[in-house]
This record gives sequence, C-alpha cells and structure tokens, in this order.
Amino acid sequence: MNQWGIIWAARESFFNGLLATLELFIIAAVVGLFIGITLCYVMEYQHRVINRLIIAFVSLMRAVPFLILAYLLYYGLPQVGISMEAWTAGLLALVIYHGAYFFEILRSQRRIFSAGYIEAAQSQGFSRYKTFRRIILPNIFSSSLPLMGNQLIICLKDTAFLCIITVQEITAAANSVQSTYFIPFNAFIVAIALYWGISILLELLIKRLSHYGAKRGMSHA
Repeated sequence: MNQWGIIWAARESFFNGLLATLELFIIAAVVGLFIGITLCYVMEYQHRVINRLIIAFVSLMRAVPFLILAYLLYYGLPQVGISMEAWTAGLLALVIYHGAYFFEILRSQRRIFSAGYIEAAQSQGFSRYKTFRRIILPNIFSSSLPLMGNQLIICLKDTAFLCIITVQEITAAANSVQSTYFIPFNAFIVAIALYWGISILLELLIKRLSHYGAKRGMSHA
C-alpha cells in the first residue's frame, strides 16, 4: 500500500479529529463571543472597580501564551483538587482565552462609536440595555467583523495545541498516523488541508455577514 493509500485507510481517524476540532471551535467561538459581549455591556456601567478587574483579566490573557493556560487547567488544577478531562480543560482554555480577545476587539470599536447615536437613543427613552442591544452592539459588531474573522481563525488554529494535553483533534490524528506509519509529510498535508478548508469557510461567512451589515446600514465609520 502506498503512502496515500495508508492515509485513506486512516480516514476515520482524520474524520473523528475533524469533528472534535469543529466541536471545540464552534463551542469556544460562540461562548467566547458571548463572554466578550457580556463584558462589553458591563463596561457600559462605568463601575471603576469592575472595569479595572475586566481590564486586568484581559491584560493577563494577552500576556499568557495559550498553551500555558491549557497546561495550567489540565495539569496544574489537579494539584488544588480540581480535575477535568482533557476535552473539558481544552475547551475551557479556548473559551477564556478567546473570550478576552473578543471583548478587546469589541471594546476597540466601542471607543470610536459616535456618542450622537447614544444621545439620540436616550432622547427616545431607550434604557441602557436597549441602547446597547439595539444601537451599540449591532454597529460595533458589524464594524469589527474583519478583526473577528482573524480572531476566529486564530481560535481554530489554537485547537491544534490541545493535542499536547491529549485532546484527539486534527493534529493529534495526523500525529498518530505519522508516528504509526512514518509518513509525516502526507499526514500533516492532510491536516493542513483540513484547517485550510475550515478557514476558507470562515472567511466566506465573515464576508457574507459584512455585506449583510453594510446593506442594513450597521456601520458607524
């Protein structure tokens, strides 16, 4: 059997790795984005202590390499009596890490959001929550889509680090095949192709959302 024949025979391993990667990525992206939006909303209240805590959290996540965070959750927490499965620890690391970055992206757009829109909403009797949900969030989300797209691709690529804590995703599948059959080139070419395919789909999704936002006039630029 030639090398590509071996890859085809091991297709189930790659397929299972692809499913695991997609599951981790989708959950982490949705929950991380929710965290980012929630923190952005909390910042609207201008509570000095809470805002400083949020900024400190984001600063910490920006300073800590993702792999170190994953190591800490999986290998470090058991020392204080908190144990998690590798999949759970990996997902939690993705959510915490990228939730901070999603918040930072939204916050950067919030800083340049025109105060005139908010004043107009308040003059119409909008509550703080309604102003955020109906006016601020749609606009800052739409204008931040290119940055969001980049962050989503980074989140996807970070799933590859989780093979080091034994999560069986695409990179783990490729590594298993190459170590068993000694065909690293073929195995990792397949892994690259799978990551590339997902990235292309993400780029197309972001473009469609950007066009939709432009048609709806959701831009404060």
